[in-house]
Amino acid sequence: MKKTVRDIDVDGKKVLMRCDFNVPMEDGKITDDGRIVAALPTIEYLLEGKAALILMSHLGRPKGEAKEEFSLGPVAQRLSELLGREVIFAASPVVVDNQVKKKAEELKEGQVMLLENTRFRKEETKNEEPFTGELASLGEIFVNDAFGTAHRAHCSTAGIASYMPAVSGFLIEKEVAYLEDAVNDPARPFLAVMGGAKVGDKIKVMENLIKKVDTLIIGGGMAYTFFKARGKEIGKSILDEESVDIAKDIMEKASEAGVELLLPVDSICASEFDNDAERATAPWNHMPSDMMGMDIGPDTVKLFCDRIGKAGTIVWNGPMGVFEMSNFAGGTKAVAEAMAESRAVTIIGGGDSAAAVKSFGLEDKMTHISTGGGASLEYLEGRVLPGIDVLEDK
Repeated sequence: MKKTVRDIDVDGKKVLMRCDFNVPMEDGKITDDGRIVAALPTIEYLLEGKAALILMSHLGRPKGEAKEEFSLGPVAQRLSELLGREVIFAASPVVVDNQVKKKAEELKEGQVMLLENTRFRKEETKNEEPFTGELASLGEIFVNDAFGTAHRAHCSTAGIASYMPAVSGFLIEKEVAYLEDAVNDPARPFLAVMGGAKVGDKIKVMENLIKKVDTLIIGGGMAYTFFKARGKEIGKSILDEESVDIAKDIMEKASEAGVELLLPVDSICASEFDNDAERATAPWNHMPSDMMGMDIGPDTVKLFCDRIGKAGTIVWNGPMGVFEMSNFAGGTKAVAEAMAESRAVTIIGGGDSAAAVKSFGLEDKMTHISTGGGASLEYLEGRVLPGIDVLEDK
């Protein structure tokens, strides 16, 4: 167990907090403030504890250069509105300079300051000096609440912990609790639903989960690689050719472990990768040679939803089809609705799955939606996350 903000006294202290404010933007405006809202409980707790709070985050991929389109200025403005108090924005192209240091020194208890995008510095993603030391010079306690970047050993997520006491915020505490319980002490039957395009992206997750789950459902584009591994034709469907043998291996391991592995029994196919393309429903072993699988079919929906309705714990990562196109969103939506209606503990592993659930307006009916797709995948793989590993143990 890692220490959290509950385990430290922040009264009168300058606290450096790593947040995940990597929010989607269009024309300089935030289109989804969910990640900012997710950080509020920890921010408000620290302010109530009379900390002087200095926030850090990245935004996008500026690749070590100061670029206006990746500035955190709009985040500071939105955070001010949500908190109902001024958030001082320390706008500097080098993130930490003499002016920023002066602002940090003058920051009083109950005040909040947000630094500029940490990835404006090339050292950030390499976890190198002098940037780590410059950040550390601003505060006395480090709080990491950026689960979305906890799998990265960067200056602002891991390096800084070597300079001062380091604990987690409430968001990381919550993320770890749900994922840990799901992996190590799940209510059964334990069901994992894997989707998305490539088998290669989720090999380690599936290999790790096979040791723990009762049923593994595989949908989305990756299902066609499994069909190919069974020697079936897949028409023009997406194929992760390098992973055909891996798919065979996963099926063998599931069989040896006594895990039920479910693949689609039918698909919604299209003549082209287009929402308005000609469509047809085909059984899994009779894919038309001139068509591609775009979504799971109606019989698969019934099969998958039946297992979802009987589960005690469900982990979902990856859509069942091209849900961004309305004519091929039905399978993903049906799975999301079945999870929303189930009595199971439902954990959505961030990324496209989280986006899908939100697009269907079902986020409030899930037990937990992870704020970090990559981090949640690595946690489910059984890997150590550097941004959590550096935090102090209880």
